[in-house]
Amino acid sequence: MITRLRSLLFYLGLLPLTVLFSFIAVLILPLPRRPRYAIITQWSRLTMVWLKLTCGLNWTVSGLENVTATPGVILSKHQSAWETVALQLIFPRQCQVLKRELLRIPFFGWGLASLNPIAIDRSAGTRALKTVLATGAERIDQGWWVVIFPEGTRTAVGQRGRYTQTGAALALRSDCPIIPVAHNAGVFWARNAVDKLPGTIEVVVGEPVNTHGKTSKAVMHDVETWIESTCASLPQSASD
Repeated sequence: MITRLRSLLFYLGLLPLTVLFSFIAVLILPLPRRPRYAIITQWSRLTMVWLKLTCGLNWTVSGLENVTATPGVILSKHQSAWETVALQLIFPRQCQVLKRELLRIPFFGWGLASLNPIAIDRSAGTRALKTVLATGAERIDQGWWVVIFPEGTRTAVGQRGRYTQTGAALALRSDCPIIPVAHNAGVFWARNAVDKLPGTIEVVVGEPVNTHGKTSKAVMHDVETWIESTCASLPQSASD
């Protein structure tokens, strides 16, 4: 009961915060991309602070020394909404590949639009892939990291989705590093769950994946193997 009440309190505070930043997002649209990003990501920072205060949910990161000086592709496990927010605070300025429908969500979508995402229509198939490759390469050249969740959708703890090769193809095209990310956010913030369990989410940033002389399929095999094995080594329940 206490967990449910604390979770509801989190959402009660998150709602006005999101509405406020959505209006800010509209007002600052004329600004260049970088200052827009710097302003809107304060929503992410405040959200994480509020989450810790209300739900007792904290997080730690190991492997930050693996983040390269030059931008590249971040390939992350996808278990909850938590990592879509937290990655903005872990890595330098970035854009996420996401489904276009999210931009249509009132208030929330307005803020997303200011974060410089690469919005795609998942049903577009090859056309969506071309969009990610072309726009992603352009953003990397401009000094932005590109975040891709290779499974495409959230999976439960202990499960894995089908890993696509899009991220590897982008890295090969741009000749840039791939940084894999593993975590156990789903233990505490499960998909479609209201309750946010207290504890500490563990995030592990892996070493850059070697892409030299490899195909995108071979690269993604290495990425998937590392992410899944690392996730399996992390606590699988809040009581661990």
